Formats: sequence, C-alpha cells, structure tokens
Amino acid sequence: MVYKLFLDADVIIDFFTDRQPHVNSSSELFELNEQGNVKLFISAVSISNIYYIVRKFLGHKKTIGVIETLTEMTEIVGTQKQEIIQALKNNFKDFEDSIQYSCALNIKDIDAIITRNVKDYRNSSIAVMTPIYFLKMMNQKDN
Repeated sequence: MVYKLFLDADVIIDFFTDRQPHVNSSSELFELNEQGNVKLFISAVSISNIYYIVRKFLGHKKTIGVIETLTEMTEIVGTQKQEIIQALKNNFKDFEDSIQYSCALNIKDIDAIITRNVKDYRNSSIAVMTPIYFLKMMNQKDN
C-alpha cells in the first residue's frame, strides 16, 4: 500500500535544516517516498514559507537548490480561490494551517496530514499525526 501524506511545512523544514531531534523521522518519510512506499504532497503556499525559514540556515543559493529538490520529491497542490474560501470556513486558529488543510482536502484518498503541531489541526476530518506516530503505525501494519 502506498500512503498519501500531506506534509506540513514544519516537517519539511526539519528535514532540510537538519533540525534536531526531528530530522530523523522527517528523513524517514522522504526515504519512504523515494522507495515508493509513500507519496508526499505539499501546498504551494508552503514553498515561500519554507524558502524564508531555510534561507536563514543555508543562504539564498542553497535554499533555491532545496526548493528545486522539493519540487522533484513531492506533489505540489495548488492554493487557489476555492482553498482560500474553504480556509475561511474551517474554524482553525492558524490561517496558514487552515489553507494547508483546505489543500489536503482536495487530495483524493489522502491518508494523513503529517505535522509536529497536531493540535493546530484539531478540527480536521483527515487523520493528523506526527512523523514519529505515522512511522510507528506503518511499522506495526507491516509486521
């Protein structure tokens, strides 16, 4: 089974900035993606946020390389008018998370939203879990 996972920006930033102690679980997700066991999705709105934060660690030129790599490794789902309108109705405290959630809603047969801030997606109708929890769940199903 290939899991369809929507990644919150924090998980991606952990991976590309080697942010401890979270980098290991984030790296595992990207490795599973490379192996074809998961398919990773991100929202277009995350790209600028990821660039802004990662640039502080790596500088502009390396961060552009990160964004290029990210576009090759993931499916980027749009942030269009319909997602913004939906985000206004979601009853989320954080508007950016509400937009990301709206994007995830449009992914057919999505399995989970992966984030370190599960509480930010309290009103989600999609399963929401941390990278560590997802990896444990996946390993239990495989055994």
